[in-house]
Amino acid sequence: MRLKSGIWVSAYLRRCAVEGAYAVVRRRGAEEAGAIFVKIDRLDGTSDLFGPAPQSEFEEAHPVARAFVACLKAQPAPDADVEAYLARQIRFDPDLWIVEVEDRAGRHFLDQVVR
Repeated sequence: MRLKSGIWVSAYLRRCAVEGAYAVVRRRGAEEAGAIFVKIDRLDGTSDLFGPAPQSEFEEAHPVARAFVACLKAQPAPDADVEAYLARQIRFDPDLWIVEVEDRAGRHFLDQVVR
């Protein structure tokens, strides 16, 4: 059983705070199993964007872990491109979460990122 989205987001916000990065929930999704997108705002007009990895990317040893992939080919990308991508995702899945982190260095604090 995978950790509920709401609990995962709460833990992620705490992790960001511990690391000294400001993070907020921009959009609250489905508490149980909403998809989570993490935007890393580099505060220079560009951002990185990470979203849920496809199920085929999960390790069989850890099928309940959350894994993330870069959503755009160019990372960091202009903020306008990131926002356009998120708008398309919201039209596709209105139950998704958006967490925004402000970090000039682009640190994402995601333990499992699939490249």
